[in-house]
Amino acid sequence: MKKLFLFCFLIFVSCKKEREQFRLSGAIFGTTYTIIYDGEENFQSDFDQLFQDINNALSTYIPNSMVSKINKNNSIEVDEHFKKVFRASKEIYKATDGRFDPTIGAVVNAWDFGPTGVVENLDSLKIKKLMQSVGFDKVKLEDSKILKPIETALDFNAIAKGYAVDVIAEFLASKNSSDFLIEIGGEIRCSGLNATKQKLWVVGLQNPDLNSELPYVDKVTLNNASMATSGTYRKFKIDENGLRYTHIMDTKTGYPSPTNILSVSVIADDCMTADAYATALQTMPVGDMSIFLESHPELKVFIVFESEDKALEFRSFNGFQFYKGL
Repeated sequence: MKKLFLFCFLIFVSCKKEREQFRLSGAIFGTTYTIIYDGEENFQSDFDQLFQDINNALSTYIPNSMVSKINKNNSIEVDEHFKKVFRASKEIYKATDGRFDPTIGAVVNAWDFGPTGVVENLDSLKIKKLMQSVGFDKVKLEDSKILKPIETALDFNAIAKGYAVDVIAEFLASKNSSDFLIEIGGEIRCSGLNATKQKLWVVGLQNPDLNSELPYVDKVTLNNASMATSGTYRKFKIDENGLRYTHIMDTKTGYPSPTNILSVSVIADDCMTADAYATALQTMPVGDMSIFLESHPELKVFIVFESEDKALEFRSFNGFQFYKGL
């Protein structure tokens, strides 16, 4: 009997997989991703399926996605991915007094920052008309169906990448992987340690001065936390008159937000929250942002902005701390 037990134990030990650090990367959501995790299996096919499911729910660039069908006023039932993003968006919409608003989609398209292209001869009258359809308070989720005005278009691109990061994180946690870094288009969530270094994860903060030889303005340690950055230094347009406007829309006016803030980095528990607030905070003047963050200590924030003489300036809120060389 003892020999049989020993034989079975040896078989179990020999079949047990060795843990290793996997590093997977590719293209998704019009950007790139990197997933580093400590585990026993390569989950590439699982990640691909999760990305596909999220795209099918939330991508405005896919004509037959759930959000695209809803924007065409088709009556459909939405899945759990859609519901989770919708509910989180409602909470952040209310918390930011509408500065984060997924119904700004038609206006984003009009300024040629969306999937359908530019509206020609854009003027104040057209903007005013488009803004009549804006207001996330007009949209409701009842059971599994979305109720909205006919002209209202939904666009969750300012929260979807962060949500996808969280979905991958939850999947890895369900597979008993507690040491990982997930990054999609600059939105990041970290857990545990970088197993190869046995240290907390350290990530860089992009330098908005793209002409600088320094790629990062600083580094930050993420200890079981998420970070998302919204910036205007890459995605902007210049019209025929040489005027510069950014992809961050003022949800009150329908015009690109006039701002001297080049980037906003937000650290929060989950990446969906960090992603959405980074967008909302980008629309606020520094003074308004400071007041807002006094009542939201759970958000750690770092901003880079231009002074009146075009010099770069930096400011942090709520204990945002940089890498100390641990």
